[in-house]
Amino acid sequence: MKRKRGLARNLISRRGFLQAAAAAGAATAVGGFPTVLRAAPPTIKIGSVQPVTGPLAVIGQGQRRGAQMAVEYINSLGGIKSMEGAKLELLLGDSQTSAEVGRSEADRLIKEGAKVIVGAFESGTGMAIATLCEQRGVPFLCDVATLDDITQKGYKYTFRIFPTSTTFAKRMMEFLKTILEEKKVSPKRAVVSYVGDAFGKTQGALFIKEFKASSLGMEIVEEISYPLGVPDLSAEVAKIKAAKPDILFPICRPGDSTLLTRELFKQRVELMGIISPGSPGWYEPSVIKDLDKLIFYVMDNVPWVNPESPVYKAANDLFLKNYNAYLETNNGYAYTGILVVADALERAKSTDPDKLVEAFKKTEFKDHPMVGEAIKFAPNGDNINATTAMIQILPDPDPLKRTKVVLPKKFAQAPYVFPAPQLWERG
Repeated sequence: MKRKRGLARNLISRRGFLQAAAAAGAATAVGGFPTVLRAAPPTIKIGSVQPVTGPLAVIGQGQRRGAQMAVEYINSLGGIKSMEGAKLELLLGDSQTSAEVGRSEADRLIKEGAKVIVGAFESGTGMAIATLCEQRGVPFLCDVATLDDITQKGYKYTFRIFPTSTTFAKRMMEFLKTILEEKKVSPKRAVVSYVGDAFGKTQGALFIKEFKASSLGMEIVEEISYPLGVPDLSAEVAKIKAAKPDILFPICRPGDSTLLTRELFKQRVELMGIISPGSPGWYEPSVIKDLDKLIFYVMDNVPWVNPESPVYKAANDLFLKNYNAYLETNNGYAYTGILVVADALERAKSTDPDKLVEAFKKTEFKDHPMVGEAIKFAPNGDNINATTAMIQILPDPDPLKRTKVVLPKKFAQAPYVFPAPQLWERG
């Protein structure tokens, strides 16, 4: 059988990954004088836009680290071999949690020579960059952003590896049905809360639509929205308490998840559990460390890492060593995005945008660190195998080991706990 070209064949061995990463640092220390005479390989610039300042900075900074680590890894393997060992160079942009700024930053990076743009975490920024890249004729690999519309405009140059909001909502209902059936519980009342940005509104609306179409026998008795970056959630939590829900379904960012949890504890809101339909507010290491026992037993439906993937294990080891944090949804997908771009470049043998588009269309990238099968793009640019897992924050002396996959069972690292102890009963 003819061996398939591309990057994937290099990403299987955990030992090989670590050896290659170490080689990146050692390369400058060997070779002596002849190295000076060797022609430098060409450079391929990739523009990377994330919210590294503003209310989502903790996420954006993690994404930037994931992308940079992947670039260093690819270069340590010898770069893009089909293009004379061309090295990748990451051009950095900061959206500042603003779609307008994110678009401007992507435009700047294109003018500075970026052949591909990756990003952007926020759905509004992702939409703005997709529109810009279509106008400029530059491929955009959307590593994280859920808004369905990003890939519903018929754009030629946009590809997304992350699940859509529709996928999140459907997977959430599958997991919720499993939990209620397995635990033989029948909650009757639910509250949905969500941050009022493009992501939160869309995620909330689609979850509510799927929820109301289900036959779970549970009623949404209150829907609560609040602005991104809100400094206080006491009034919103008072509404939650007055609604007397059995389950709270919150869609949060890291800042508001912390505010929400502490206020739920302060007002002693009784709940069977907190289950997020999908949001980044619950699994960030800084949030888990800060909330400590209060965050135990929170569940979150997210596009998580595959704990059995050799690529994940190797990349996670290096991320822990470099940053004292684990690979998770956002930095994991930023890391994966660069691998997918490198694979497309290897097969395209060119930075010509149309040749790159054709290479992206033929992507079948199996050796990645995330839950899900091979990354393959539908005609609209969405990854047809993008999916989610249910994680739960479980007690462990080490905060970096508290986040566990609990569903689906084939990826599960631990059994889930539901109903959960009340917030004030967690030791």
